[in-house]
Amino acid sequence: MAETERFDVVVVGGGIAGSALAAALAGDGYEVMLLERQTTYRDKVRGEVINCWGVEEVIALDLEECILKAGGTYVDRFIGFDEIVDPETAISRALRLDEMLPGIRGVLDVGHPAACEALSAAAEEKGVRVVRGIGDVLVTAGPGPTVRYEHNDMEHEVACRLIAGADGRMSTVRRQLGIGLTQTPPNSLGGGMLVEDLHDWPVNVTSIGTENDLLYFVFPREGGRARLYLLHDVSQKGRFAGPNRHAEFLQAFRLDCIPGSEMFATATPAATCAFYPMNDAWADRPAVPGAVLLGDAAGWSDPVIGQGLSIALRDARMVRDCLRSAGTWDEKIFAPYAEERKERMRRLEISGSVRTTMNMTFTARGRARRKAYAEVWPTDPVLAGSRLATFQGPFHVPAESFEPDTVERLFALG
Repeated sequence: MAETERFDVVVVGGGIAGSALAAALAGDGYEVMLLERQTTYRDKVRGEVINCWGVEEVIALDLEECILKAGGTYVDRFIGFDEIVDPETAISRALRLDEMLPGIRGVLDVGHPAACEALSAAAEEKGVRVVRGIGDVLVTAGPGPTVRYEHNDMEHEVACRLIAGADGRMSTVRRQLGIGLTQTPPNSLGGGMLVEDLHDWPVNVTSIGTENDLLYFVFPREGGRARLYLLHDVSQKGRFAGPNRHAEFLQAFRLDCIPGSEMFATATPAATCAFYPMNDAWADRPAVPGAVLLGDAAGWSDPVIGQGLSIALRDARMVRDCLRSAGTWDEKIFAPYAEERKERMRRLEISGSVRTTMNMTFTARGRARRKAYAEVWPTDPVLAGSRLATFQGPFHVPAESFEPDTVERLFALG
């Protein structure tokens, strides 16, 4: 084994959270190593949208140009095509995403692999030692943290002041640190597919809505590309499976509520179609002596509200700020991050529950409730809060929006 190297921070996991943190810390002058298993980032059914509050974090991390160069596309309109409203009315009620937060141009749609590549490259340009294609990782936290990893059939060891675990939902860092993870049962099953040749869909418009027994999302990008999602009840596991799943998935998008929806059936699949359980999860704590977790390694919100990338970027910015404000790096410096993240994820869990109940109760009662909500939320900031939090962030809306009484009022509509 080679002589032990030393860094200020070793980041395990080169996804959105890990690469963004590595780039930010290197920009502050720290010596950083970034370890990533993949030699090439693969396309999976992962987050494609950085919501408005996540864009605030991108800008705070000085990474906006990086994301735009990776093919990021600003989307400034949201149209809720839905079976409860005619298309013309839905268009007239479009939300101005470029007015959600001051100075923010809208939501930012970007391909997950391209964003990871760009952020990793940005980190390397700032002086981060990036090692791709690693094997097993063994971390030891405490007063003298160390990381052992396999690379090119050799074992390496590095010492550091801090280990940052950003290695995803199945985090080996979290497990080795002895940090527990609580998960809710699946709230629904959701799947997505990247498509090309969807040139008739406006590139500045995103859409979410319900028809029959499906909840759909459309996240467009430049050049006729888009990520399409469908969510359905957990009882329908395997609904979009088998050799014809790509065609059946696109055929399901021929929804009556979307004008010109035949465009989806002629789009070209650009990646596989896969479905996963939609749930929430949270780590017992995001930090221990000598180590901190961020991104999915620290827990995630139900993807039904599409907050994964925004959460990852907020985590990276907050961890950076905690390190900036501290003279001595110990577990206590992450207390503000831990407290903020706990409340942030609580509010987002409620937002996810509201969306699932409102948009995935596929009954006449559910449609009546959704229709009633569409009428009242534009003039009631408290009732609107859990919905607008998905764009504006959980702390830019009234705290009362997440109280049990408010949620009961929502579910009693109709």
